[in-house]
Amino acid sequence: MESKGPSLYAQAGTSLDMSRSLEEDSLVDGPLISADALHSAIRRQFQTVPTPCHAGLLSLLHVVYVVLSVCVAVLCVLKFGQEEVCVNILSNVRGDSVILFGKVCLWVLVLLFTGCAQHHHSRARSRGYLRFYREMQGLKHLPLTVHSAGNVLLLVVLAAQLSPTVHIYMLLTILGIELLVALPCLLYYTVKVMQFNRERAAPDVSQEEHSHTFSVTGLPTETGFREGSSLEEVVEKQADLIEYLKQHNTLLSKRLLNLTAQH
Repeated sequence: MESKGPSLYAQAGTSLDMSRSLEEDSLVDGPLISADALHSAIRRQFQTVPTPCHAGLLSLLHVVYVVLSVCVAVLCVLKFGQEEVCVNILSNVRGDSVILFGKVCLWVLVLLFTGCAQHHHSRARSRGYLRFYREMQGLKHLPLTVHSAGNVLLLVVLAAQLSPTVHIYMLLTILGIELLVALPCLLYYTVKVMQFNRERAAPDVSQEEHSHTFSVTGLPTETGFREGSSLEEVVEKQADLIEYLKQHNTLLSKRLLNLTAQH
């Protein structure tokens, strides 16, 4: 009885090995999916960042606001003619108050733009574009920082209680400096995002994988801790790799399902 037990287990193990090998052979004999096909599938799913339109509209509104503020200051505050027109349009509201109300509205628009840009850039980061997210991290917040600093300067001018003429000149100076700083930032941001949308590049991990595939040394993608790299950078790289692998597996499953349906 004891001699039969091992033989039965051996036969069962042999049958399991044979069935397992047959299953592996059937998978090997099936159509293979090339890496180029997966990369092309990922490239077709590229989603653009729509914020250049918002940045362009915000830049236009900023320029229009500054031009209108200069007109109101010259015609209604400094009173270089057209006083009746100002009274008919503004009624009993002071010209400098109108300029300040417009500044508050512009700051709210900049705040909404910053939130919208943060949302779309976070989505791009979740799709694997961590390098682009880091590059634009400070740039997309810069217009809000400039406008907030301008608001602080305006509060200082209001608290100083200067003469009306000096007060309006200081106000226009702050608005002009703010325009000269914020507008180039928005234009540079627009150019960078449009360049990103035009390139339609693959996710960062996919690019690293492709570069290491054709490199001479054939080193693996760096996802662990290395000397000189910060812990935050390593964690972000690992998160990016996990997100990319999830997307890679999803695309692979879809391709396998399509091939199975064709057969």
